Amino acid sequence: MCEVDLCGHATLATAHILFEELNVPEERLAFETKSGQLTVEKRADKLVLNFPARDPGPIEADPQLLRALGGPKPVEILAARDYVVRYETADQVRALTPDMEALKGVDRFGFIVTAPGIDCDFVSRFFAPAKGVPEDPVTGSAHSSLVPYWARLLGKTTLHARQLSRRGGELFCELTKDNRVEIGGYATLFLAGKIRI
Repeated sequence: MCEVDLCGHATLATAHILFEELNVPEERLAFETKSGQLTVEKRADKLVLNFPARDPGPIEADPQLLRALGGPKPVEILAARDYVVRYETADQVRALTPDMEALKGVDRFGFIVTAPGIDCDFVSRFFAPAKGVPEDPVTGSAHSSLVPYWARLLGKTTLHARQLSRRGGELFCELTKDNRVEIGGYATLFLAGKIRI
């Protein structure tokens, strides 16, 4: 486990509680974080997070990476904070069964696998076993790299994405003119309780 510099789960959950449970009247919230200012805005029934873009670039990959991921040979390997490994099809991404112990020894924070989508622009999965997250269900920070990458490949700035974890997730994304990534989605209260200190 570790403290992360950019966390979509925590940002989205905090905004949802402030908006829906504490009835904060603003339509836009700003959070000061290790990644600078992050905002969350209410737009109709979605919450839209605004994150810095982390455009991945070419890299000489750790030789253990492909052995740890398993599966077919990828189309391309890039990196920003995390490796971004592109495969030909969504089915190849869905079928991956990485060796989590082997991934712990590879030289990056996390591992994003991605491919073109069938009913969306692109799909992905995210693994960070060395940080205590074998597979993350839906990963905002991964889309900080995926959105600029796919925007460049597809020649458009508004993108519809799916994360193919067991739970799955749908994200509505945009690469803004100021090189930020907007990620829209839904939040639902799952559990409420009290803590006595």
